[in-house]
Amino acid sequence: MEYDVIIIGGGPAGLSAGIYASRLGAKTLILEKLNPGGQITLSSEIENYPGVCEVKSGLEMMMCWPEQAKKFGCEIKSEEALQLIMENGKWKIKTHKNEYTAKAVILATGATPRKAGFEGEREYTGKGVSYCAVCDGFFYKDRIVAVIGGGDTALEEALYLSKIAKKVYLIHRRSEFRAAPSTQKKVFNTENIEIIYNETVKKVYGNEFVEGIILSSNEKINVEGIFVFVGMNVNNELVKDLAELNEFGEVKVNLKMQTSLKGLYAAGDVRESSIKQVVAAAGDGATAAINAIKYLKENK
Repeated sequence: MEYDVIIIGGGPAGLSAGIYASRLGAKTLILEKLNPGGQITLSSEIENYPGVCEVKSGLEMMMCWPEQAKKFGCEIKSEEALQLIMENGKWKIKTHKNEYTAKAVILATGATPRKAGFEGEREYTGKGVSYCAVCDGFFYKDRIVAVIGGGDTALEEALYLSKIAKKVYLIHRRSEFRAAPSTQKKVFNTENIEIIYNETVKKVYGNEFVEGIILSSNEKINVEGIFVFVGMNVNNELVKDLAELNEFGEVKVNLKMQTSLKGLYAAGDVRESSIKQVVAAAGDGATAAINAIKYLKENK
């Protein structure tokens, strides 16, 4: 089956790309291995998307995006892209069920937050366990939270949360941090951040929402929110041997979202320097789609 544009990934970047590409008249397909919407659907509340004044869950926020794409003629199929190759001047994509070809491909596979691995982590995701302080921090105003991690992101997010929460426990498995010295100094000088070294979180407990954690030493700490920052896994499997990547495994792009390969674009969290916000991912998708259509017109 042949398309003008195939988009791999059905999160905010992919759906936005689908809306723009199909609206511009391209025969467009989105391949998404799970339900459309992306990892933002795991967020309990979204309140910072411009123009959406009512606080919504991530699932509610993304609910109409697939229908909007379909309205313009975009097809969405629940299939996982397993292989991406260039053959005879066209991109070929293989899934478990089918084989597709396209003149342009937009990679919008995102990045997956690395899990800390404690008991209950999956069950309480969106119910007190979060991977984004900017997204969810406000909802813990004057509450007690925990941050897991020891790198720059973990310490920066702990500082961010310290301005919102009543108290922040910063839990690190080692005896010293890997973050920049300047960031560490800020953390050490912040009164409502309590550092716990040489510990990991063994278990989270609660009823409907998180109520506390149990450390590896079996110490219990009452917290209402847990923010995990132990790294991100960029979903670059399809292009890691094709496109140029940076040292973090992110796909290198220019301002048009073009990769190092003709006809291949990357948008959202999979591309380098992404700020990992829904509004930015949507913008990336639109940018990639518009430039992909220009590429098609220039290479008829």
